[in-house]
Amino acid sequence: MSHINDTITALATPPGQGALGIIRVSGSETIPIVNGLFRGKDLTKVDSHTIHLGTIRDDQNTIIDEVLVSIFKGPNSYTKEDVIEISSHGSQYILQKILGLLVHKGARLAKPGEFTQKAFLNGRFDLAQAEAVADLIASENASMQQTAMKQMRGGFSDEIKNLREQLVHFASMIELELDFAEEDVEFADRQGLIDLINKIQTLIQSLISSFEYGNAIKNGIPTVIAGKPNAGKSTLLNALLNEEKAIVSDVAGTTRDFIEDQIYIDGIAFRFIDTAGIRETEDQVESIGVKRTLEKMKQASMVIYMIDLANDNVHDITEQIKGLKESDVPYLVVGNKEDEAKAELKAAIKDESPVLISAKSKTHLDKLKDRLKVFVQETKSSSDVVVTNARHLQSLQQTDEALNRVIEGINMEMSNDLVAQDIRSALFHLGEITGEVTTDDLLENIFSKFCIGK
Repeated sequence: MSHINDTITALATPPGQGALGIIRVSGSETIPIVNGLFRGKDLTKVDSHTIHLGTIRDDQNTIIDEVLVSIFKGPNSYTKEDVIEISSHGSQYILQKILGLLVHKGARLAKPGEFTQKAFLNGRFDLAQAEAVADLIASENASMQQTAMKQMRGGFSDEIKNLREQLVHFASMIELELDFAEEDVEFADRQGLIDLINKIQTLIQSLISSFEYGNAIKNGIPTVIAGKPNAGKSTLLNALLNEEKAIVSDVAGTTRDFIEDQIYIDGIAFRFIDTAGIRETEDQVESIGVKRTLEKMKQASMVIYMIDLANDNVHDITEQIKGLKESDVPYLVVGNKEDEAKAELKAAIKDESPVLISAKSKTHLDKLKDRLKVFVQETKSSSDVVVTNARHLQSLQQTDEALNRVIEGINMEMSNDLVAQDIRSALFHLGEITGEVTTDDLLENIFSKFCIGK
């Protein structure tokens, strides 16, 4: 981990030519370093949160660019240090020249995420909030943005800190008993501790169950479009995407491999995967495609299973649905070619609450989208807080396991040493989420994934 007292600088806007570019500087020497290059007002004498027009000049007093300098004095800044943002024209030559001058004057080029890392280390926010900053930058839809914003403002962190504080009280009582072990006194009510742990585990399970929804918001929902050949899978994909992505043909077995693309439905990303039709075949290439289809179905969060209402028969439909149920994958039955549908086929899938569409004429696709939205909402837990980070999920699961051991230890009347050890383990894993417990390697791993300049 780099030294926290270094003054760092980096380009805060994306590389490439643009109208403007912003260079950020943070650290105890920020103001004197920039002031040595800036010709305008004396930056050592201006107020915080002010903007000043001037020029950046090199040691030969050559003007590099006319700039606006925004100054934020610590601790009222993003990093809680003195921060300056230099807004110049977007020429890469100009930006790199200014960065070079800043380094020449004593600043160091920042590593990815180092500004946010400084903010965390200086107590601006905790680790979960810092990770939410990266999620906010990467947000591609309203749901991702709202979830990341709520976490950045402390919604998830407050929940974790509350759980941890409740456990700390009982942990201190157990530790106190260890200090008076020879006097055989009991400071912690064991039944009260079990009741508290049950309450905490209920909240933890709610957070854990929210991850499926949170992961869907963050990474999209892998949704496989499956069915027999010529059921209309590729036609549906093209209709949903509004483009001719997949080849459509009356010849069975046209799709040999899967085709994937993504659309947003009310801010949620669905990664639709068109697959080879499922059937017995002697064609070696097609059989490989069928095998891949079955593998994709097992990996999917949801399967849109298409039934050909014009050409299938009741026996085949019954067998297909039976196979779906046995696969234990969430699925939605879609009856295609409803404009040519046979009454007995519609009746055969009635119990599955199917969506009846015509992929070719694009009718009732809105009903299909509505059902997909319902599926996403049903995965959301009762908690207002949504877990979107796999690291947080792992820590919550480890906390839950440690609390199970605490209850088991109390019920088996194990020694206070063992019970206290498991409580400490639960506190450790909760502390990992917010950064109350951390290591340099963990921080390096987290912040290295940030963009440079943030």
